[in-house]
Amino acid sequence: MGYVLRVRLASFFTGAATASLLGFYILYKDYKVAHESISQQVKAVHESLDGRISVLENLKKTEVSHVEASQATE
Repeated sequence: MGYVLRVRLASFFTGAATASLLGFYILYKDYKVAHESISQQVKAVHESLDGRISVLENLKKTEVSHVEASQATE
């Protein structure tokens, strides 16, 4: 009876270890996919904000040049 119990316990722990490794691997892959998705979203927002800032800086430059031109003519 002791031999059968040892075989069953060994089989159980082998299965539990295999399931744990498989579970960790699936969680790791899920983490990597989620990280990549969030990284792409942040990159898109960053590029959008950079574009908006560039447009605002160009508007400011044109306003400054108009003000300087109007002051030079006065």
